[in-house]
Amino acid sequence: MGGGARKESSSIAIRAIDDEEGYVMIHDGSRPFLSQEIISACYEALQSHDAVDVAIPSQDTIIEVCDDKFIKNIPNRKYFQRGQTPQCFKLSLIRKAHEICKNDENFTDDCGMILKHNLAQVFVVNGEQKNFKITFPEDIFLADKQFQINTVLCKKTVSCSDLQDKVLVVFGGNSGIGKCLINLANQHGAKTFAFSRRNGTDISKYDSIAESLDYVQKQVGSINYIVNTSGVLNIGKLLDRDLNEIENEIMINYLGAIYLCRASYEYLSETKGKILLFTSSSYTRGRSLYSVYSSTKAAIVNLVQALAEEFDSDGIKINCINPERTATPMRFKAFGKEHESTLLDPYIVADACVRTLLSDFTGQVIDVKRNI
Repeated sequence: MGGGARKESSSIAIRAIDDEEGYVMIHDGSRPFLSQEIISACYEALQSHDAVDVAIPSQDTIIEVCDDKFIKNIPNRKYFQRGQTPQCFKLSLIRKAHEICKNDENFTDDCGMILKHNLAQVFVVNGEQKNFKITFPEDIFLADKQFQINTVLCKKTVSCSDLQDKVLVVFGGNSGIGKCLINLANQHGAKTFAFSRRNGTDISKYDSIAESLDYVQKQVGSINYIVNTSGVLNIGKLLDRDLNEIENEIMINYLGAIYLCRASYEYLSETKGKILLFTSSSYTRGRSLYSVYSSTKAAIVNLVQALAEEFDSDGIKINCINPERTATPMRFKAFGKEHESTLLDPYIVADACVRTLLSDFTGQVIDVKRNI
């Protein structure tokens, strides 16, 4: 149970820890967007520092104001940062700080106690803009938008060797990113199956997806991962486009993903498997001349976030890949031949797919960028 103020809540939590040594990270519950990157940076810093804080540079000029609302001083902002959390400590140090300050209520954070009594230096690691605190009503709106666009970068530390003997099914697996994914998975010992219209599978038809998955199940007995890289991109003003073409684009890009997720459930619930869909950078804002494509990709993100919650109790994880402009046949068909130095290599995207499938997060948009 928390206390009436920050200091009291921290003290209660620290006293509840049985260990005599070790480390503790104290985080604001009103900061819901704490990333694994910040946690890892804090842990690494704790290996050589007894106290660690998180902060970001101030983008605004800092002013000191008197009680009468006149400016008293304008300090150089390069020496001022905006504090965040977690604040991290060697356990024995923060216990000592709370004991010394148990009768002093003039603290808004734990690092202040350390500094006031010169108990240790406090090292600062870089925070993130999205690690903001929900304090005012308008922050709820910002948080809702942040949940909508929240993305992660795939970890390079995941071992692709864990694909050995896993069963991977890729729809759209005979060209582009899907083909690269099949090739890469085969190199790491996976059992792979590629489906597309080339071999009779139509992602826009539920029965066609179900028949393909049933075939795999009969061949190898189980399915671990199901990926949908199928997609079409047609350019043109909405009023100039053929209605049948529009319907086909929606069927392939969006309804196909829904059909795949529904058909996948019975197989992946047995293996606690994973689904991977694809969005694009256009999901955050509709783009002129490809409004249908942009809107279907926004819908994919919403679908992934919703199904991550629906499927979680059954052990199924679902995420979506958000690659930068990638050198694929679909892109070349839509935009013509572009210099490949400006485009993402599809094998880099395929590698991110593998590492995402081997990771344990769900409901995430995974950004894939050049040089990352």
